[in-house]
Amino acid sequence: MQRFVLIDGNAILHRAFHALPPLTSKNGELVNAVYGFFSMFLKILQDVKPTYLAVCFDRAAPTFRQQLYVGYQAQRPKTADELVPQIDLIHKILEKMKVSIFEIDGYEADDLIGTIAYQIQNSKFKIQNLEVIIVSGDRDMLQLVNSHVKALMPITGITKMQLFNSEAVEEKYGIKPTQIVDYKALVGDASDNYPGVSGIGPKTASNLLKEFKTLEKIFQSLSEIKKKNEGLAKKLAEGAEAAGLAKKLAEIVTDAPITLDIERCSIVHFDMEGARESFEELGFKSLVKRLLASGLREDQEGNNQLGLLDKIASS
Repeated sequence: MQRFVLIDGNAILHRAFHALPPLTSKNGELVNAVYGFFSMFLKILQDVKPTYLAVCFDRAAPTFRQQLYVGYQAQRPKTADELVPQIDLIHKILEKMKVSIFEIDGYEADDLIGTIAYQIQNSKFKIQNLEVIIVSGDRDMLQLVNSHVKALMPITGITKMQLFNSEAVEEKYGIKPTQIVDYKALVGDASDNYPGVSGIGPKTASNLLKEFKTLEKIFQSLSEIKKKNEGLAKKLAEGAEAAGLAKKLAEIVTDAPITLDIERCSIVHFDMEGARESFEELGFKSLVKRLLASGLREDQEGNNQLGLLDKIASS
């Protein structure tokens, strides 16, 4: 099984920043997010054994969602001053490692990951048994899960992770991955600061989707719902516009203006020496040891290969 690993850079670096105590480099600069990010990065190399790898980032520029709804993510605090230089440093190290980076104004990392996953599944790439693994702590990514796409998500800190396929999503959340956008259209999203249908909570939303399958069919069945629960039908009718907006905000786009050159993302381009030098410069002795013990090695042609056990092949 060949794997294309797509890392949600912002989600992982923010998780690392908040999970780890202050940590300084040999030069006295704060690097807790950098250390945590690359600690998870090495774990992904070791556990997933990617054939292809890319990291996607948000940019500071407003996104199309903020143009749709001025309140989108409005309540989120400004990026901490201590984190900003670490984001730049993570970019520089990834570039030194020759890891492909995707970011573009107007779109979130989610959209770039969605677009790349779509292009892998639907374009000219004729690679048999190519599986996409999305690494992110953002549950919105679960809407992308299908027979060819899985999501690897941190559960505790930056070490314990869980792999979600379609069955695991349905088991944990009670809805299919294809229903996640419709679910959020009904309940809204407090973390992104947009409402759904007023008065509709998670249990009611799940029950509606189990019965009617999609948001559209729910609204097409208002007369039927009214016979059973007049109050619920009224809430839905009054919240139809809010639900439509919420669905647009929740849905990850798969047609962002980027083009994937899959060979540039091949793990054979990974610069082992660049990674080692970067970790040594920052005093990350434990990461240097993990890198050297990871199973990533130079082959006779100078390409990097992973010699690791396929730990999640049966997941």
